[in-house]
Amino acid sequence: MKIRLKKVTIVAESLLRPQLLKLLSAQGATGHTITLAEGSGSRGVRASEWEGRNIQIDTIVDQATADALMREIAARFFDHFAVIAYASDVEVLRGEKFVPGSPS
Repeated sequence: MKIRLKKVTIVAESLLRPQLLKLLSAQGATGHTITLAEGSGSRGVRASEWEGRNIQIDTIVDQATADALMREIAARFFDHFAVIAYASDVEVLRGEKFVPGSPS
């Protein structure tokens, strides 16, 4: 059986990795995937290894957790770091892996 959840995607400077993972854990996210990311945007191109690579963190959570994560990310990081975050609707199987107590 599939259930509807939210995928929260965060693209950030790699130096924020420990803080972001701590935030995910504190908000109840049960897992995440991290990939290296490259690109350009309003803050320009991050083009050198000296600056450090960007990371993309994806986590699947319920609506309340997604909302809380988005609020905390905006409050803690947006003013001082190159960070974007967005949430999208997803349908997943084995929902109990992402949200304990959800139907499987």
